[in-house]
Amino acid sequence: MKRLVNALWLGAAIMMVQGCSGNSAEQAEANAADNATAATAGEVERLDPALDTVIAPGTAIEKIATGFKFTEGPMWRDGRLWFSDLVGNKLVAVSPDGEVEVLMDKSGGLDNPPEGSFKGSNALVTAADGSVLMNQHGARRIVKLDDKLAITPYIDKFEGKRLNSPNDLVFAADGALWFTDPPYGLTGQDKDPEKEVTFNGVYRYADGKLTAVIRDMPRPNGIGFSPDGKTLYVANSEPEMYVRQYDVAADGSVSNGRPLIEYPGPNPTDVPDGLKIDSTGNIWTSGPGGIRIITPAGKVIGQIKLPEVAANLAWADDGKTAYITGSTSIYRLSLATPGKMPLYAR
Repeated sequence: MKRLVNALWLGAAIMMVQGCSGNSAEQAEANAADNATAATAGEVERLDPALDTVIAPGTAIEKIATGFKFTEGPMWRDGRLWFSDLVGNKLVAVSPDGEVEVLMDKSGGLDNPPEGSFKGSNALVTAADGSVLMNQHGARRIVKLDDKLAITPYIDKFEGKRLNSPNDLVFAADGALWFTDPPYGLTGQDKDPEKEVTFNGVYRYADGKLTAVIRDMPRPNGIGFSPDGKTLYVANSEPEMYVRQYDVAADGSVSNGRPLIEYPGPNPTDVPDGLKIDSTGNIWTSGPGGIRIITPAGKVIGQIKLPEVAANLAWADDGKTAYITGSTSIYRLSLATPGKMPLYAR
């Protein structure tokens, strides 16, 4: 979660307000403000004609809510987008019309984390019983939330040692929970004296057993599966920036790790972070310059550019809509190819 909340890309130039004769100065000013908002909401860059079947030409990106400190971990639930303000230390929900509700304060598990630290909550996912699993950077654990948002600890240790700061998580088709555990919630990261697990792992939790499936990625972050469940994708944030893919066996073991995409250095502020898979197997992954849409063969067919860092995304409306967490704001766009909804979406 190495992020700075700043603008990395400026959208298309603001349109000149024309034909204002007969309008008041106030109306002209309002028109200019509307145009400015539209111009900076982002751009869909078409890098291959195949993108047209994924995102229809002319699709606009909408900003539906803003004013947060660093948005992350989005999940569609009961008609609203739930997400974490990782730096603001809050769990938040926003409706399709932009109505914001703070569901939980101090969602990272600490009462007074250092100002500006990444110690809030992060990824969210609905579990088989309808509860919500939430990653807490500050408390270094995964917790379960019931319908009244009461917290129950769920996973906090591996082989008796405290986790680093669980980041992203996903359920595989067999019901196993997978999650990444980089050290971004630790003040000193790998050098923090409170770090107990020596590596930054990718874990699988099934039948009450937690297994470290991958141990050799420096900063594992976003995670997802192909629609058939046979390929695992994991983003690595730094120092090398890439998305790696693995073959997944029936017992949950992985093999044949290989790159899907690699980014040249040096590290920017918008390193590879969250990722999701659509219904045809395209990988949508954040990274330098925005969110790339990549075919399973590794071809980049498009890129979504926002006026600020795009950290993660979630599917909504049965996969017909993508919501993007963009640092201080939440963005939305409609899809021609539906996203693959989570296993236990509600």
